[in-house]
Amino acid sequence: MIDLDPLWLTAKLAFITTLILLLMAIPLCYWLAYSRFRFKAVIEAIISLPLVLPPSVLGFYLLIAFSPENAFGKFLSDYFDLRLVFTFQGLILASVLYSLPFMVNPILSGLKNLPTTLQEASFTLGKSRFSTILKIILPNIRPSLLTGIIMTFAHTVGEFGVVLMVGGSIPKETKVVSIAIYEEVESMNYDNANVYAGILFVFSFSILLAVHLINNKRKTALY
Repeated sequence: MIDLDPLWLTAKLAFITTLILLLMAIPLCYWLAYSRFRFKAVIEAIISLPLVLPPSVLGFYLLIAFSPENAFGKFLSDYFDLRLVFTFQGLILASVLYSLPFMVNPILSGLKNLPTTLQEASFTLGKSRFSTILKIILPNIRPSLLTGIIMTFAHTVGEFGVVLMVGGSIPKETKVVSIAIYEEVESMNYDNANVYAGILFVFSFSILLAVHLINNKRKTALY
């Protein structure tokens, strides 16, 4: 009988990470799409860095940064009584940073492909910027939003290197499914590992299928 706690913890981590990134990505992507900031390319490169950076490298630097022995970790510990190393809070922050491009890139692509005339027409009709974003822009990039949400959730579920470095393997605290699979294999409990892996396999396939269906539906609507 497998332990269900890693599954629940993984779902909880993925949900919180996806919600935080969605709230962060919308204003960030709007600024990147429509501002004239000279160094936007640098910002976009930094956001996309987790796509090419090995998870163990990012996890190592986050572990160093979160450690109470360093300035950032000490500041959080002394002034906010917040510890990020080997805690669920640390996993959330690490996951937000690691999954950032999976939310930002689809939404940013959707905004860049959106005709600027829609926003201009809304402003001409006296609509505020907030109202324009909420009632005009977001409904027109719904497929991009759904893709970002789905990919972010799926990517968070499959994290291993970053969560291992930052969170370790504390039952009911930081032991997510990917860590549970690794430990079951190390202990040669292949039956349990197979159950965990099978659940992630089915979930990952379902996520990719959903993304392709959304994209195909969008292309069909355009033509």
